[in-house]
Amino acid sequence: MAAAGRARGSRGMEAAAGSCRAQLPAWWGLLLAVLAAGSCQGNSVERKIYIPLNKTAPCVRLLNATHQIGCQSSISGDTGVIHVVEKEEDLNWVLVDGPHPPYMILLNGNLFNRRVMLQLKGTSRVSGLAVAISKPSPPQGFSPGLKCPNDGFGVYSKDYGPQFAHCNKTVWNPVGSGLSYEDFDFPIFLLEDANETQVIKQCYQDHNVPHDGSGPEYPLCAMQLFSHMHAVTSTVTCMRRSSLQSTFSINPEVVCDPLLDYNVWSTLQPINSSGKVDPKKEVIIVATRIDSHSFFWNIAPGAESAVSSFVTHLAAAEALHKASDVHLLQRNIMFTFFQGETFDYIGSSRMVYDMEKDKFPLRLDNIHSFVELNQVALRNDSILWMHTDPVSRMNESVEVQVRNLLDVLSNSSVGANVTLQEAGYSQPLPPSSFQRFLRARHIPGVVLTDHKTAFQNRYYQSMYDTPENIRMQYPEGLSPEETLEYVTDTAKSLAEVATVVARALYRLAGGANNTSVIQADPKTVSRMLYGFLIKMNNSWFQSIIKPDIKGILGDVPQHYVAVSSPVNTTYLVQYVLANLTGTVVNLTKEECLNPEKTPSSEKELYEYAWVQGSLEPNSTSRVPYCVRSTVHLSKALSPAFELRQWGSTEYSTWTESRWKEIHARIFLVASKELEIITLVVGIAILTFSLIATYFINAKADVLFSIPRDPGAVAY
Repeated sequence: MAAAGRARGSRGMEAAAGSCRAQLPAWWGLLLAVLAAGSCQGNSVERKIYIPLNKTAPCVRLLNATHQIGCQSSISGDTGVIHVVEKEEDLNWVLVDGPHPPYMILLNGNLFNRRVMLQLKGTSRVSGLAVAISKPSPPQGFSPGLKCPNDGFGVYSKDYGPQFAHCNKTVWNPVGSGLSYEDFDFPIFLLEDANETQVIKQCYQDHNVPHDGSGPEYPLCAMQLFSHMHAVTSTVTCMRRSSLQSTFSINPEVVCDPLLDYNVWSTLQPINSSGKVDPKKEVIIVATRIDSHSFFWNIAPGAESAVSSFVTHLAAAEALHKASDVHLLQRNIMFTFFQGETFDYIGSSRMVYDMEKDKFPLRLDNIHSFVELNQVALRNDSILWMHTDPVSRMNESVEVQVRNLLDVLSNSSVGANVTLQEAGYSQPLPPSSFQRFLRARHIPGVVLTDHKTAFQNRYYQSMYDTPENIRMQYPEGLSPEETLEYVTDTAKSLAEVATVVARALYRLAGGANNTSVIQADPKTVSRMLYGFLIKMNNSWFQSIIKPDIKGILGDVPQHYVAVSSPVNTTYLVQYVLANLTGTVVNLTKEECLNPEKTPSSEKELYEYAWVQGSLEPNSTSRVPYCVRSTVHLSKALSPAFELRQWGSTEYSTWTESRWKEIHARIFLVASKELEIITLVVGIAILTFSLIATYFINAKADVLFSIPRDPGAVAY
C-alpha cells in the first residue's frame, strides 16, 4: 500500500512539475520538479500512503489523588504490524512466535477482558490495540468498572457502618473487572465503524497472514495510533504543574482539567434561587444521576446505569406538576439531577458542600426526606426494591420517618403493575448519591432499584449499556419520526414506575386528594428514551431548546461528564425538565430574554427561556415561544478543587489529561533492509548533488559566461 502510494506519488510529482514548469534552463529541472511537487501537490502523497480511521474512540488518561489510569501513546504515536486476534490461541503469535514485533492488535470484542489485557500489558511486543465492538453484546456480561463502585467516597467507612465498608456485605457489581482503572502504557482505540474494521482485516489478509507457521513477507500492513497525554502521575502532580504554569508563564500550558459540569434542579413550588428557604420549610429531595462512563472516552450510553432512572424521574416530575393542588402542598419537592456521580459523587458532594456553606437556597436542615431512583429498567417480576441505611435507622426518630416513607411508597404501588419490596433492614445502601447526604446528616431516605443485592445490569459502565440492554425494541421500517413517537414496552414499564413515584411524592408532600389522576405519560417516556439513547437530533428536542445551542444535538447520545460544561446531556435534561414542568407565557422575545424589565416576571422565582418551537406545517420556519420554569443549574465541580485540596480523601479528585491530537491510520510498511537501502541511496544522491552544485558554482564564470558581440569594438 505504502510502496504503491510512493509510486503513485512519483507519477503525481512528474505531472505537477509539468503543469507548473516554465521555460527554464534544463540543468535544474530536477530541482524544479521537487519544488513543484511541494507547491502543487500539497499533502496528496500522504493521502495516498495512509488510510485514516475516522470512527474511533480512544482510551484517555484520567487521574485522581493517588493514581493515573487509562492509556496513552508515545509523543510521536505508536506503530506496529497488525495482527488480528479472534481467539485466545492467536495471542501466541503476538506474544511469542511472531518475527515482526511490536504488533498492533485488532482484538475481537469478546476477548476484551481483564485476563487478556493483563497479558498484553506485561510485554514489550505489543505497541497498541484496536478493539472491534462485539455485536451482539458479550452474553457473559462486560463491565470495566469496579466491583465496589465509588468505594471510599460513600457513607460507609471504619467510623460509620464498618461492617458495610468496601462492599463487605454486598458486592454490587460482581461482573466488574476494574479494567477502566488500570494504567496502560500503550494506546487502545475502539473501532466504532464495522466498515473500517473490515478494511483493517482485509489489509491483514492481503499482507500479514502467516504461511505454514512462518512470518509473512514485506510489505506488511501496519497501524499507527496517536494519543499522547500531557498529564502524569496524579491529580496532585498535574494540578500543581498547571498552577505553576498559570502563575509564572505568559502562555501557560495546562496539562489536566478537573471533571466538572452542572447539576440540574427544580422545585414543585417556586423558591428564590438567590435567597434562602425558610428554615421551617420542609423539602423532599428526589434525585438521580445523569452521567455514565466506559473504558473509552466519550462512549457512555448508560441506558440502565443512568438514562432509565433520570427519564423516569423526569416523567414523575411532569406527572406531579399536572396535579391541580400542588401549590397547596405542605412540603415542597425538589427534583435533582446530579452530574459526575460516576467519579466519586462529584455532583452530590458539591451540593452538600454548598448547602453546608450557605451557598445554596436550601440547607441540610430543610430536607424532610430523600428518594433516589437508581437503575430501574431491568426489574424481575415487576419488583422494585427499596434500600435504606441500617445505621441511621438505629436512631429512633429516623426509623419512624423511614418506616413512614416505606409505607407511603408501598401503598402508592397498590393497583399498579409495580411491586415495591424492602431489600432488608440489614442490607446496606447501594452506591448512590444519597450516601453523600448521609455523610453530612442523618436524613430519612430510600433508594429505589431493580436489584435486591448485586446489579441486574451486566454491562455497568460499559459501551454495551445500550438500548438493547434495557430491551428497547422497535418494529422494522419505521421512519425516525415514527420511531420517536412509538411507545415501547420499556417506556410503558418506566412510566409505571414514574407513576408510583409521583403518587408517593404527592402523599409525602401532604397531598390528600385521590392520586389516581397522577399518571405518567408513556408517550413522553418514549420520546425521552429515543432522544437520550438513540438520536438526540430529533424534532422534539429541536423544538424545546434555545436557538443558540442547537449545535449540541449530535446523532448518538453519550453521557460522559467531561471537562467542558455544560455537556449536551445537562443542557437537554434542563430543557426537557423545563418543557415538562414549565409554563408557556405570553412574552415577546425581548421580554423573555430580559425578564427583569417586565414587572410581573418574578425573576427571582423563575427562569425564562426563548425556545425554537416546532416547525410550521409544510415550512422550514419555526414558531418560537417563551417558557417559564423553576429549573436551575448549580455547579458540579468537586469541592477539592474549590479548596485546592488536590490530594483530598473526602472529595472526588478526578481530572482528565489534556492532549494535542488523537487519530489512527493504517499503511504498508517496507522491510528494514529496504528502508536502509533507500536511506543510503538518498544520502548518496544528496552527497552527489552537493558536490555537483559546489563544482558548478565554482566554474559558474566559465559555464555561464555571456558570449561577446562580434561587432563590438574595444578601446
